[in-house]
Parts: sequence; C-alpha cells; structure tokens
Amino acid sequence: MKNCNIIREITPLVQRDCFMLFSRVKDQFTFPLHYHDEFELNLLLNAPGARRIVGNHMDVIQDAELALIGPNLIHAWFTHNCKSTEITEITIQFHKDLFEQQFLTRNQLRSIKEMFERSSLGVLFSQEAIGDIKSRIMNLGQKTGFDSVLELMSILYKLSLSKDYHTLADSGYSDKQINYNSRRIQKAFDYMSVNYSKPLFLSEVAAIANMPEVSFSRFIKKRTGTTFIESLNEIRIGHASRMLIDSTDTVSEIAYLCGFNNISNFNRTFKKKKKCTPKEFRENYLDNRIFI
Repeated sequence: MKNCNIIREITPLVQRDCFMLFSRVKDQFTFPLHYHDEFELNLLLNAPGARRIVGNHMDVIQDAELALIGPNLIHAWFTHNCKSTEITEITIQFHKDLFEQQFLTRNQLRSIKEMFERSSLGVLFSQEAIGDIKSRIMNLGQKTGFDSVLELMSILYKLSLSKDYHTLADSGYSDKQINYNSRRIQKAFDYMSVNYSKPLFLSEVAAIANMPEVSFSRFIKKRTGTTFIESLNEIRIGHASRMLIDSTDTVSEIAYLCGFNNISNFNRTFKKKKKCTPKEFRENYLDNRIFI
C-alpha cells in the first residue's frame, strides 16, 4: 500500500446540509484510495470479486456489501475480479458532528456512539444485516426534509444493534499524518473555508494562526501533509465540486467564484485532485445525487 496514491477528498457536502446521498449503476470502480472528514455508509450490490481497502485491511467482497467508514479513514473499492456490468452503489455521507457527542451519550443512543467509535477502523455489516436494511437505504432518497433525517438516524440505530458487525483495520492502525489536532490549524482552515472566494496569501492566514509565515508554512505541512497552497486549493476545489453539481453556472464562472483567476489553472488543479476535468465531473456525478 505504500505505493498507492492516497488523496484527501473534499466532498461537496457543506455545513448547512445534514447528509448527502448518491446512487448509481456502473460497470467498474474508478475512484482512487482516499479519505475525507465525513462519515460514509456505503452499500454495494452485484459486485462479487471487487476488492476493498480500508486502512491496512484488504479483502475481496461478496455480491453485497455494507460498510461504515469513519472520518479520515483511508478507503476505496476497486474492480479487481468483478465482472458485473450493473454494480449498484449507494453512498451516504454525513458530517462527523451531525450527532453531538453529548447527545450520543444518552442511554438510548449509546449503541450508535459505540458503532461510530468502531468505525474509525471501518465497520463491515453481515449479510443478514444487509438483508434487513437494504430496502430502507435504497428508498432513503425518496424521503425529504426532517423525515429523511429521522430515517437516517433510524437506519444507523438499527445497524448499531447488529450483533455480528466487525471492524476491518487492525486495532493498532493509525495514520498520524491525517489525524491532526491543532486549534491553530483549525482556525486557519476555518478562515480559508470562509474566504476561499477571494485572494488569500500565506502572510494573511499565518497571522490568523498567530504564527510567522515560515513557521506556519512548516507547521501546516507537518500537521496536514500538504502545503498552504495545496490546502487552499483543496478547499476551493471542494466548493467548486458542489457548485458543479448544485448550480447551472458555467465552469469559468465557478472557477472565478472559487478564487481561481485563471481558468487553465483551475482545470489543471481540478483534474489533479479529482482525476477528471470539471466538465467530466459534472457529467459523471449529477446522477441521482441528493443533498438533505
């Protein structure tokens, strides 16, 4: 796994959303090994022979698969020996703070809290659990508003009561590069997330973190594994991804709205991060994606 290209995905999910759901039928897996800040519940059907990587765990999957991936856990599915031409993939992503910790400590919700904690290593559910919950996950996109949030919570609660789910990555597995805790880094990222649409300079963000430029530059690289510019571009590309899905603005308009003053630079940066052009992203990811 050391030779794999691991990317940090900035999902189109924004803070005002509760969760995002997308569903599609395809004949292969194309997304590389990656991680993101959100929880992800992933249901796969008709994909025997595909390969799953979660943390330091690797295995070939059965016809059906349901996994809960915790925030910042490296994961991906690969076509491998899967010959199916109709792989069904339903992915639900939700913020790691959608359910507050204090809320989850209540007696009735402790099973969800425990499941979330175990998801830091990836949780795989049994075929029996998939049979019990599959139709509800597949129909979740038909619900709207508060009903959809209640149904998601009910699905998670039902899964948390499963007696035979198990974790995937080894108990000692950790990746310090993506597990950083720093108020200074958080302040810097919060500032960049709010001001991504305008020109931002290292000196400006370093001042927000109350650090000299050189020190901040080394600090952000050490804690996140990316440079200041790379981190800023990730935020901008994340917002651009959402606009490509959620608006009818042209690619050029979105580029400038997200702080890129050069369309060629935007296209080049976007393709480097997403492995496709903005136009291809819009065409490929508009299928059945729902934000709630």
